[in-house]
Amino acid sequence: MENNRSEKTVISARSRVVDEISRTMTSLGYDIQGTEIYLERPNNPDHGDLSCNLAMVVAKKLGMDPKKLAESIVSELSFEEDFIDKVEVAGHAFINLTFSKAYLKDQVALINRIGSSYGDSEIGRGRKVQVEYVSANPTGPLVIVSARAAAVGTSLAQILRKTGHDVETEYYLNDAGNQVKKLGISLHTRFRQRMGEELEFPDDGYPGEYLVDIAETIDENTGKEWLSLEEDETANAFGGYAVSRITDGIVADLERFGVTFDKYFKESTLFRDGGETGETLEIFREKEVVYEKEGALWFRSTDYGDEKDRVLIRSDGTPTYFLADAAYHLNKFKRGFDHVIDIFGPDHHGHIARLNAAAAVFGAPDNWLDILTVQWVRLIEDGKQIKMSKRGGEFETLSDLVADIGSDASKFFFLMRKTNAHLDFNLTLARTESDENPVYYVQYAHARICSVISYAETEGVSFPDELSCIGKLGEEEEMELIRNLVIFPYLIEGAAISAEPHRLSGYAQQLAASFHRFYHVCRIISNDKDLSQARLLLAEATRIVLAETLHLLGISAPERM
Repeated sequence: MENNRSEKTVISARSRVVDEISRTMTSLGYDIQGTEIYLERPNNPDHGDLSCNLAMVVAKKLGMDPKKLAESIVSELSFEEDFIDKVEVAGHAFINLTFSKAYLKDQVALINRIGSSYGDSEIGRGRKVQVEYVSANPTGPLVIVSARAAAVGTSLAQILRKTGHDVETEYYLNDAGNQVKKLGISLHTRFRQRMGEELEFPDDGYPGEYLVDIAETIDENTGKEWLSLEEDETANAFGGYAVSRITDGIVADLERFGVTFDKYFKESTLFRDGGETGETLEIFREKEVVYEKEGALWFRSTDYGDEKDRVLIRSDGTPTYFLADAAYHLNKFKRGFDHVIDIFGPDHHGHIARLNAAAAVFGAPDNWLDILTVQWVRLIEDGKQIKMSKRGGEFETLSDLVADIGSDASKFFFLMRKTNAHLDFNLTLARTESDENPVYYVQYAHARICSVISYAETEGVSFPDELSCIGKLGEEEEMELIRNLVIFPYLIEGAAISAEPHRLSGYAQQLAASFHRFYHVCRIISNDKDLSQARLLLAEATRIVLAETLHLLGISAPERM
């Protein structure tokens, strides 16, 4: 069906409900300023389509019984009859709302008219957001936890764009400091070994076999020239070459994974003339949040809730990683981002308080910086955890994983749990081409719908220009499927607000299951032309939403499987 993308869903169901609840609270004289009104989908469909716990959240503050407060809210709520059919108080004061059948059917027509624009939102309009993720040190190939961060960051950026945010994605490239010098010494050793010298590898070097491969790519004459330099210059020359080659490999691996960035930011620029490290120190001194102790310069981050103060300049005069990180966030602040989201690895939890402290000193507003942590991944094969050791022939890199199971399955499995939860990645299941594999199950639903549409064409059933036939829908499986479609705009807004892309993977499985039930119970193409066209429109609406969900997850929507 040809979709008209010019029509937009400007006001989502969530926004309409939240606005009416807010209006009602004001009308009743209840002050809830600063309180977020959350909506969620009840686990039991008998409890309605949306549920709000506001009464329980604010009852104590207002000095009221939660249930009585909920009842007073419900008595004043006013929705159009063609939008909300029923509002009731349930349980411990939940306010449950049920969509009308007219609204549900209208949404099927709307999805067919506007296509992938369905679910677009304006909640982020005018807000410039930066999402920084992966940012792994260029001292080796990307490992599995970085791959998870890549999947999370890319999906989150897409969700934010769909909700109207002006999003810029960035990879922070640590191309300066002791790690690069250590990398240079390691490659220097590998090059000399390549030239036939018998050398012991440095105890604190990077022992990966990838440096042996990189050493093989160095022009022999160029390498010998580097060996003739002063010791530090030799380390810098080999280190710069290693960083360049490894970065090229990281970028290539990410592109094969379907991940690209708007900007790669080099740490080294922070230390150049006019870089932000010097400016950061000046601001800290002006705000009187630094002091000297034992020959080092310290940042008084405990004044801002950190557990201990942090060193900025070591006693030997070298800057710490924290100084560079603080300067980098000053750079972000100067670029005018309204909101900055950093996605860190599991071993960077301690950075959160100190970076928030630095942002506060720079004058950033509360909640300007949002730091998410991606937890560890365990690879499971045939029910057993496998060791991630390349020497043992097992996985340890993103490249290994994509080569084995592909980027679609990798991303979907990475996005099946909350970012801050540890993830058991079932390789055996990810390789399976059956309904047991969740990504296969979801993609197969999309492919099945494409097959149905092709079959309809051969049977002479086409998409109607006039969509009133949708009124013929009403079977239990049809309405269940529509309810799953209609929740999509709310789901997207919730995922954007909470920065939780994993919500979409669960939704995709639920929507696919709902379609498969509909497909098996309700014959789509039959002798009843109007009913056939109505069900074809419902199938197409499902395909549109499923494809858009997969797109937001960074996963393909195949037409054949």
